Amino acid sequence: MNKFRIGFGYDVHQLKEGYDFWLGGIKLEHEKGAVGHSDADVLIHVICDALLGAANLRDIGYHFSDQDPKFKGIDSKILLSEVMLLIREAGFEVGNLDTTICLQLPKVNPHIPTMKTCLAEVMNISENDISIKATTTEKLGFVGRQEGVSAYCTALIYSV
Repeated sequence: MNKFRIGFGYDVHQLKEGYDFWLGGIKLEHEKGAVGHSDADVLIHVICDALLGAANLRDIGYHFSDQDPKFKGIDSKILLSEVMLLIREAGFEVGNLDTTICLQLPKVNPHIPTMKTCLAEVMNISENDISIKATTTEKLGFVGRQEGVSAYCTALIYSV
């Protein structure tokens, strides 16, 4: 009998001019990019946290410290690949992911199919098991002022 577990992830990154904007494993063209120790891909970071949490393996910062220079500027797809190894070594597989990106600009919806394809390839799961939604905050708060981006993820994993 399979054991099911649920995990949740939340992350925020500041947006600033002069940085690349990576989201869901792809580079978006925008005047601002996300600031972080790695490539600051907020969507991948919440997916990692949700999966690690579901497997009771702590969080992304525990495994990939922002104090460790070897992770400076690292492609978050590499981190996600490592997380997949960790959860599979712990005896779990991904059931599905449900994510929400909170961002005023640029508009994310046109990029969602490409993000899903990229993430599915990195995780070796079906695109049908990845839900990506996007919303604005109606110009309210740090997201609405275009000072930052946030994202949420709920992950279902099961024992194999």
